[in-house]
Amino acid sequence: MLRRNFISSFSSLAVLSGFAGAAFAQSRGGDRITGAQFASRSTVWGVEGAAATAHPIATLIGIEILKKGGSAIDAAIAINAALGFLEPIACGIGGDAYCIVNDPQTGEVLGFNGSGRSPSGMSLEYVRSRAINGHIPAYGTVPVSIPGTVDAWGKLHTRWGKLAFADVLTPAIELAERGVPIAQNIAHYLAASARRFTNPASNIEETENFLKTYTKDGRTPREGEMFRNPDLARTLRYIAQNGARAFYEGDIATTIENYFKRIGGFITKADLTRHQGEFVTPIHTNYRGIEVYGLGENTQGLSTLQMLNILENFDLKAMGFQSVQSIHTQVEAKRLAFEDRAKFFGDPAFSHIPISHLLSKPYARELANKIKPNEILLRVTPYEAPTTGDTTYFTVADKYGMMVSFIQSNYRGMGSGLVADGLGFMFQDRGELFSLRDGSPNIYAPNKRPFHTIIPGFAMKNDAPWLSFGVMGGDMQPQGQAQIIVNLKDYELGLQEAGDAPRWHHEGSSEPTGEMAHGIGLLRLETGVTQATKEGLAALGWLLGASDGGFGGYQAIIRPNQNEQIYGAASEMRKDGLALAY
Repeated sequence: MLRRNFISSFSSLAVLSGFAGAAFAQSRGGDRITGAQFASRSTVWGVEGAAATAHPIATLIGIEILKKGGSAIDAAIAINAALGFLEPIACGIGGDAYCIVNDPQTGEVLGFNGSGRSPSGMSLEYVRSRAINGHIPAYGTVPVSIPGTVDAWGKLHTRWGKLAFADVLTPAIELAERGVPIAQNIAHYLAASARRFTNPASNIEETENFLKTYTKDGRTPREGEMFRNPDLARTLRYIAQNGARAFYEGDIATTIENYFKRIGGFITKADLTRHQGEFVTPIHTNYRGIEVYGLGENTQGLSTLQMLNILENFDLKAMGFQSVQSIHTQVEAKRLAFEDRAKFFGDPAFSHIPISHLLSKPYARELANKIKPNEILLRVTPYEAPTTGDTTYFTVADKYGMMVSFIQSNYRGMGSGLVADGLGFMFQDRGELFSLRDGSPNIYAPNKRPFHTIIPGFAMKNDAPWLSFGVMGGDMQPQGQAQIIVNLKDYELGLQEAGDAPRWHHEGSSEPTGEMAHGIGLLRLETGVTQATKEGLAALGWLLGASDGGFGGYQAIIRPNQNEQIYGAASEMRKDGLALAY
């Protein structure tokens, strides 16, 4: 009787939960007394420093590092190390990193490419033999490339760090040892990753280490339950004591080589020792008086700038915020820019990328002239590409005038599913983004960097740092970055409002992985886009998809007055994040 009553009660709760879910989907937030009604909060302001990350504890760590006299780079490294524990579904030291930073001493805007290369001993023929439907597998040993994050930490700290490297990593070490209650989004994606990795169809060579690291009593932690990672704490302590290069040249590298040898993979200690990230010069374009920066080297940063160059030829403000015409024009600009992305992008060490032409204003006008106000450009070919990815983006500003835009990722679905013996972190599966198509600039080769989706954003105004920002999430990143700039400049939204505004996400363009455009693709709109706009876009012929949570995650810091050091910081409701300034 008790069991029957329990089951009956549980069933009733499930039904009520279903009703509640439906009610939640139709409800909206409370009424704000000022600012845009869709904003979740207001921008936070400070004068000494600011940090915006995808996890509140990481933001607090960044602020504490700044208060101790650390630079924005010190805080960024501390934040990233902490997020590898706090947010393992998106990032960690098994992945790659990129950043853009302004040097207040020289006035330069510099980039860092912290992406790793494919194993030197894995041939194109072998990769093709392991392909699934002509595509590189998403999980297991084949898509693993050399992790570039720790090397990035070391080189950035050597150039701009003010605190001892070990002190910068201490908060993350202590967190991983002590443990934290798991956050909502992270609990959700961790459970999804566990289901994926333990599914035999994923063909992952070894999952026991994943289960040991990220599960307890047969499941991943739920929201509010404690999560610890003592293995990661030991790994970070070794790096703190021996320096960043110890990851690539010491005991960690030996453990990694032995692990991949044991499970039939190709990463070697020689591959790790060979890895070196590099400082690069960002590319940039002027959008209505704002100098917007991106990274060109094997990333899609050029796509953001191309979209903005195309959109500059239209009066988006006159079209109206979130109007049919505005969204239609922005989506068409994305589709045009993404065709170049598919055709040209890859490791510049292996192919020529005509950046100056692709970034030129005359070329943008040519593309803009193709956009029709009441008709969709037709492109019909048979495939659709894998463009999703799990990424963390954060930004920090310090009292010295430095702003850092930092993005770091394991790529798809938490990564490859592989965790080396006793190290406590997962390896990225970024190599999935290589192409297997002959003639592609992004075709797989040994010791080559794959195409990357992760891109930090940065902007200057009146020759001074103005905005450090990013929108994480696979191919959503250039689409989201362009929407942020349009919201700030064309529609004059505040920093928080620009990120909280409902977004669009277009899928189905041609891809650097070799897939061709899938008809006109699929246009997804967040629920906050008005019904009238949705109906108008459908009437134009756009195929509208459901809101699926793939609209990215935004963090930003702005310095609106170049004559006075005041920072504004923003996060958003799509992640578990927090922005703070002091």
